[in-house]
Amino acid sequence: MTAAQQRQRIATHPGNVGGLSIRRALPTRALPMVGAWCFLDHLGPATLAPGQEMRVAPHPHIGLQTFSWMIEGEILHRDSLGCVQVIRPGQVNLMTAGRGIAHSEELLPGAERLHMTQLWIALPDGARHMAPAFEHHPVLPVMQRDGVRITVIAGTCLGATAPMQFHSPLVGVDVVAHGPAATTLPLDRAFEHGVLVLRGEVTVDGEALAPGTLLFLGPGHRSMSFAFDGPAQLLVIGGAPFAEDVLLWWNFVGRRPEEIMQAADGWNAGRGPFGVVEGYDGAPLVAPDPSGLRIGR
Repeated sequence: MTAAQQRQRIATHPGNVGGLSIRRALPTRALPMVGAWCFLDHLGPATLAPGQEMRVAPHPHIGLQTFSWMIEGEILHRDSLGCVQVIRPGQVNLMTAGRGIAHSEELLPGAERLHMTQLWIALPDGARHMAPAFEHHPVLPVMQRDGVRITVIAGTCLGATAPMQFHSPLVGVDVVAHGPAATTLPLDRAFEHGVLVLRGEVTVDGEALAPGTLLFLGPGHRSMSFAFDGPAQLLVIGGAPFAEDVLLWWNFVGRRPEEIMQAADGWNAGRGPFGVVEGYDGAPLVAPDPSGLRIGR
């Protein structure tokens, strides 16, 4: 990795999920992944109009874990394992697709605010055909340090470890400042890292960062410093560089176009390993045509 690639500013791009605007930080052509983290959407912070909804109809996944970190609002998760779970602020939902699962997501009626991130984690070859699973984690390690609140949402940081299981070395940390503050986080030198400001502005290692830009740091860094002039929030993700080439298309993470096309055709035909999401009052999403796929990183 060149010196220029060791530190990059990656612009997020706008998108839409379930009728709400989002910023998509991963994947991009310049940066497909950070460790095994292969997808990062930032929704909000948004004030919702009366009656405004976010409904994501049943859809399938293979070869990944979905990771939802809730900051404001409440979302109802249903999946084809029969799990029905509301995720609330300060909580994580971790769904392991493995060989195949389907789920839906709905903003609970009456919500006035929504702020969350949803990430995907590519499963390594030895785990990507495992049985699907779902975990809800209502309690995470939280510490107050240097005038900021630090929540370890994945992996280990500052001696605290989040409770969920992963299949690649990962870390995720949420940092909140309610006013002027400064702090430093230790980093695993073997990891690459990404920093995304969720609200406010933060100076990261002397570099100003605002929402809309992901700052990437390659392996070799021992620490990362943050300076806050006022209220702000940021997300740090990291992990060991992912050694396998992956193909990310629609809601699938695979290795070859043939397996992606098989999954898409199976979902649309109502066959395969995905199962049925019970309780959602609407039709499932239809997989688009997967022709023309090319391998990614």
